[in-house]
Amino acid sequence: MKKSLVITSIAAPNPVLKKCAEGAKEHKFNFIVMGDVISPPDFKLDACDFFSIEAQEKLPFKLAGILPKRHYGRKNLGYLVAKDSEIIIETDDDNFPRDNFWAQRERMISAEKVEHKGWYNVYADFSKENIWPRGFPLEILQDAVSPNRKNDGKLTSVDCPIQQGLADENPDVDAVYRMTMKLPVDFEKRNSLALGNGTWCPFNSQNTTWFKDAFPLMYLPSFCSFRMTDIWRSFIAQRIAWTCDWNILFHNATVWQERNAHNLLKDFADEVPGYLNNAKICKDLEDLDLKSGKDNIAENLLRCYRMMTENKYIGIEELPLVEAWIHDLSTSV
Repeated sequence: MKKSLVITSIAAPNPVLKKCAEGAKEHKFNFIVMGDVISPPDFKLDACDFFSIEAQEKLPFKLAGILPKRHYGRKNLGYLVAKDSEIIIETDDDNFPRDNFWAQRERMISAEKVEHKGWYNVYADFSKENIWPRGFPLEILQDAVSPNRKNDGKLTSVDCPIQQGLADENPDVDAVYRMTMKLPVDFEKRNSLALGNGTWCPFNSQNTTWFKDAFPLMYLPSFCSFRMTDIWRSFIAQRIAWTCDWNILFHNATVWQERNAHNLLKDFADEVPGYLNNAKICKDLEDLDLKSGKDNIAENLLRCYRMMTENKYIGIEELPLVEAWIHDLSTSV
C-alpha cells in the first residue's frame, strides 16, 4: 500500500521536518513538502521531495498555473503529486510525530459512534478542560463544552476514510481560546470517536489521514481567510461524507505541537469570518440537495463551492480552481 505524507512549509529543514523525513524513510512513506515564494532556495533534506514554486509551476496539473501564491492552499499540489497513493497523511511543520504516528492506518475502525445530531464538541470528550476546536461556533459553546460521551464505551465497526488525529501540548484551538484559556493541554487517551450523518465538528489539516476514496474532499480553498481554509474544507467534507455513509473519525493524539510564532490578534482577525459564519455555512450545506454515493463526490463538491461563492463566504474566483482540482485528480499523469 503506497503511503504519502504531505506538508507545506516556508521554513528551512527544521527539527519537525527532519523528524518527519526520518520517520518517512523508516516506514516507507513518500514525503512531499510544498514550498512557497519565501521558501529557502537551497532547501535540501534527505528522504524528502521538496517542490519550490518554480518546480510546482512545472507540474502537469491545471491547478499549478492558477493557484495563488503565498497561501496554505499550495498544499493542494502536494495532494495531487501524491494522488497515486492509497493513503495520504498530512501534518504541519510544527507538529512533532510520535512513534504511533507511523502506525498502520485502517479504514474500518472500532470506535464509539456519536449519535447526536447537530454540533458536537469532540475535544470535550478527550479532555476535562473547557476546550473546543478551532472552527467550533462560539455562540453554542455554553451548551457544548461539557463531556458528552454517553454510550459507556460501546464500540462499533465504522467506515472512516477521513481520520483526524489530535495534537498535544498546543492543540488546534482558536485565538479566543488562546487569549483567554489554559495552555498547554494534553488530551486524555480515550476510545476513538466516529461522527456520522448529521453530526458537525470541525477538523483541521494538522494530523489528518485520508483514504483514496476521500481524496477529492482534501481540496483547500484559496479565496478565503487563511485561518478558515482547512476548517471550511472540513465542513464541506463532512457534508459530502454523509452522502456516502462515511464517518469522520477522531482519535488520540499522535503528534505534539511546538507552535510556530503567531500574532494572536491577527489570528483573531483572520478567524472573524468563521466566528460570524461557521454555523450558517453548515446550515446552508445541510440544506443542499446532494446526490448519494461516491460516484457523485465531484459533482457534490462543485455544488458546495457554488453555494459558498453565491453566499459570498468565499470569492467567486474559487470555482475555476475547484474545477481544475477535479480535472487534475481524475486525469492520469
